[in-house]
Amino acid sequence: MSLERSDPAPAPPSSRSAGPPDGSPARSINEAAVRRIPLEILVLTAVGAAVSAAVFNATAGCLFLAGGALSTLSFLWMKRTVAGILNRKKAAAVRTGLFFYALRFVLILGIFFLIIFAYPDKILAFAAGFSMAVPAFVVEAFRAYALMKTWKD
Repeated sequence: MSLERSDPAPAPPSSRSAGPPDGSPARSINEAAVRRIPLEILVLTAVGAAVSAAVFNATAGCLFLAGGALSTLSFLWMKRTVAGILNRKKAAAVRTGLFFYALRFVLILGIFFLIIFAYPDKILAFAAGFSMAVPAFVVEAFRAYALMKTWKD
């Protein structure tokens, strides 16, 4: 008689999931990309902050770094919030999603206003740092493009 435990059957993919089924290569590639994006934002921000500090001044470099850090935190917060929202029923998900989107918008807008009031001539450095999510997404898009094997019509 064997006392080995058999592994439970894998759970079926969620019917609410719009993505590929669990365990598929596309899903693992997407999850890896989402995990890499915050790190890429921080690396791009560090490089940009060093260049900004060298070309302009230390304040511009620090504000660039602060913008990139806020961008990273915003991305992580959005990732966590969206994951939580998708596990709710539709009506509650819509209300919660709108609430968190509005809250995130108000907080980011408030931080931009604080920077404008404190350093009106350095707001572009902060905005450039905050925009480092865009090049990080472009890097991931090129990486995904390089992994594509065929084009679909």
